[in-house]
Amino acid sequence: MSGHDPKEDEVRRMLDATPRGRVPPDLLPRALDHGTRALRRARVARRLLWVLLTAAAVAFTVWASAAEPWRTPPTGVTPPFQGW
Repeated sequence: MSGHDPKEDEVRRMLDATPRGRVPPDLLPRALDHGTRALRRARVARRLLWVLLTAAAVAFTVWASAAEPWRTPPTGVTPPFQGW
């Protein structure tokens, strides 16, 4: 029972009938340029973020050493005097 399948013939005709698109000859260099630019942009953004993070850490360290936020603030009033 090796019948001929009409659907297979139809698919073959459809594949043969469609015009195949041509790949532009400069596609590879353009893709390489695009990928190189994307990698360079990502590298620059990563470095910029590290620089900003480092600057923020340095600024916080300087502020913390000058303001000393871990110390309790001085009270505004004197304690009552007892024992006269």
